[in-house]
This record gives sequence, C-alpha cells and structure tokens, in this order.
Amino acid sequence: MPTPKKPVSTGQKSSRKPLVYGAVIVVAAGLLGFASYRATAPDDTAPDTSSAPAAEVSADPDEGVYPELAKLARRDAADKLATGRADAPVVLIEYADFKCGYCGKFARDTEPKLIEKYVKDGTLRIEWRNFPIFGEESENAARGAWAAGQQDRFWEFHSAAYAEGAKEKGFGKDRVKALAEEAGVKDLNRFMKDLDGKPARDAVAKDQEQAYGIGATSTPSFLINGRPIAGAQPEETFTQAIEAAAEQAETTGKDTGNAGNDAADPAK
Repeated sequence: MPTPKKPVSTGQKSSRKPLVYGAVIVVAAGLLGFASYRATAPDDTAPDTSSAPAAEVSADPDEGVYPELAKLARRDAADKLATGRADAPVVLIEYADFKCGYCGKFARDTEPKLIEKYVKDGTLRIEWRNFPIFGEESENAARGAWAAGQQDRFWEFHSAAYAEGAKEKGFGKDRVKALAEEAGVKDLNRFMKDLDGKPARDAVAKDQEQAYGIGATSTPSFLINGRPIAGAQPEETFTQAIEAAAEQAETTGKDTGNAGNDAADPAK
C-alpha cells in the first residue's frame, strides 16, 4: 500500500511546519498528527480510529479546544465550498481527499446526518478544505471540486465523487469531467478550463498549506470550533463536539462574526 504523499510544486521534499497560531498549536498539531497513514488509507480496510486522542470529547466544553484554531473558520457567505449559515455558532472545518476511503465513509454515513440535524436548524456550518495527499488523481479531484463549485455544484460533485465505488474508477481528467456532468455542471467547457486554471491550483494549494500548517498529516481531519478531531470517528463523537461547542457559544454569548449574513445552503 503506497504511502500518501504531500504534493510539492517544486518537486522537492516538503519542509512544511506547523504554523504558529500560538503556543497551543504544538499540542493541536500533535493530536491531528496522531492519526497514522493506516487511519487515512485510500481503501476501506483501515482499522477503526475511534480511539484516537484527538477524538475524545470531554464533558468540559473548553477542554481540547484551541481558540487560535477556531479563527481558521472563514465564515464567508460567498464560499462555494461551504454549507450553513455564515453566522452559525459552530463551524466544522473538514480537511479531506476524494481518494480517501474514510473520507467517503464520513461523507456517506455521518455528514448527511449532521446536515439534517444541525445545519438545517442553523447550529452548524460546514466548511470544506481540499487536502489532496494521494498524488495526481487526488489533485485532479480537488481542483474538479473547486471548479464545480464555481458553477454552484460543489456539493453535488462531492456526493458523486464519494459515492460507493466512485474512487475505484479513479480520478483521471476524463473521469473528473464525467463526475462534473453527473453533478449537473452545465458548462463543461468552462469546468475543464477552470479545472486546469491557476485560480483552482491556488485555492487547493491554500487549503493544503492550512492543513499542513495545523499539523494535519492524514485525512479526514476536522476542527470543530477549534477542537481537533482526527479520522472518520463515530457519529456520536461529532454530535458531542458540536453540542459542546454550541453550548459554549450560547454560554459565552461570543460574537461569531458576520451576524445576519446568511450563507446559501447548498446541502441537497
């Protein structure tokens, strides 16, 4: 089984180090880095990662939460790769790869339930970050997702790319185009142009750098209001973290920013 690679445009070995968001970044980076390659394998044979320390949710809503990491939430109502209100009290940031088997498991089994339960009632916002770590086809799919988003079809592309059996067909350029067509992208010529364009490459690189910067070494990795969670954990782990974050936001009355500025809800 191949080792996941960090794409580096220079062709040199990556020298990325965790960004300095504060002293706590070292701890958070260690937590996210705990999840090994086996926990993010591109097939579905990897072992359960539910015992990862980064997934433990304390009864204390403050424990395991890093305010500097919470600031990574963009809360941009125009973000094509997000769903939920921009002023939702809780933001889940997902760093994922379309070739990652456990990312697909989360997308099919857990994420729809979180959208139904928390996004639709305004509690939760989900922000996607492209984090392709399995080479060229991962990069193709990531840029394809971004390109689909430019025509407001990101979540439909997301569903098509994470459907059962989709990753086994690969993510060559023709396959990514077929997924865009399946997702309902209307202008496929524009899609292919966007796929290979500099804006797509820059957007994906920006997401990658953020993931590496917080110490993420595997997919999926998550932040929930600054709480790191590594791996496709059981649904209960996410509900506990979301509810703890929502309770904390209500208790503190903290301004979540962009109040009254709703993001379009593309969850279908």
